[in-house]
Amino acid sequence: MRLLIIRTSAMGDVALTVPVLKEIRKQYPDVELIMVTRPEYEPFFSSIEKLELIFPDLIKRHKGLSGVFRLFRDITSRKKIDHIIDLHDVLRSKFFSLIGRLSGIPVSVIDKGRLEKRAVITGRKKVQLKHTVDRYSDVFAKAGFPVTPQNGRNIKPSYEHLLKAVAMTEPGQGELNIGVAPYAKHKLKVWPEENMIRLLEMISSKHKSRFWLFGGKEEADKILAFQNRLPESVNIAGKLMLDEELALMSKLDFMIAMDSSNMHMAALAGTKVISIWGGTDPLSGFGAWKQPEEFSIRIPVEDLTCRPCTTFGKGECKRVDFACMHWLTPEIVFRKIERLKLW
Repeated sequence: MRLLIIRTSAMGDVALTVPVLKEIRKQYPDVELIMVTRPEYEPFFSSIEKLELIFPDLIKRHKGLSGVFRLFRDITSRKKIDHIIDLHDVLRSKFFSLIGRLSGIPVSVIDKGRLEKRAVITGRKKVQLKHTVDRYSDVFAKAGFPVTPQNGRNIKPSYEHLLKAVAMTEPGQGELNIGVAPYAKHKLKVWPEENMIRLLEMISSKHKSRFWLFGGKEEADKILAFQNRLPESVNIAGKLMLDEELALMSKLDFMIAMDSSNMHMAALAGTKVISIWGGTDPLSGFGAWKQPEEFSIRIPVEDLTCRPCTTFGKGECKRVDFACMHWLTPEIVFRKIERLKLW
């Protein structure tokens, strides 16, 4: 049996496939797995044996819908595919799956729970929804391969990169090594910089700490300005390869992050993650995988009924005052972290 799995973006969503794929490999060792994704995400899968990765050429050969047809032909011309697992459910993957069905290949597609998520956003039903990892598991169950993904360290960097991370975080450089990912793709997910700076100052005044600043290349300038205001910090935004970042994350005492891919990566690397939430909420199923509920810090929906106001962080604050983030003062967050006894 050969399964073709599709998930090409976004970064955090691709990372969240790892717990499921690891369990599939463990429980069904004879099943062949082929994953269609992007080359920059390859380090996520380095510890999964016998997983073949396929990287579409989205610039030329596999661009557009005609490119999707060529991708299908390129894959199936060299290997027989027994089942397509669509973990993305976007236009390109829908078209790919349609070609598969017309070719006689069974297809199982993720149920993203769009109506359920909409009900959470509109306030009609503010309940905890199924996590994305569990939704991925459901797709494999539909295909006849039920699994229960495990918590703990799902992403395991190479020994070489782990050695480098150990050297970077060795004792003497700081009693605590704390990761900080202060930004996210959309502004409704971002805690005000002044609040984060003040929180880290409060932490360093009580505990000798070194703060490792994470962010994408597009955030490099903001991270640099952030670093200049915090002497105890180290800026690694855009300076390490992804597998090096994952190794460093795995050696941190804990991470403080927004609702972002860094939150997911750190959790999957086995690190404790304190996540700060504004317009979005773990209720929608995007929380850090298998992290304790109390690690997600946000204003309760009972106290601020307009939140969550978005599933992915897009849009503008309808209240204008951005209360969901401004009400979370550095003092409140610091006290919550202290109660968690992470140091």
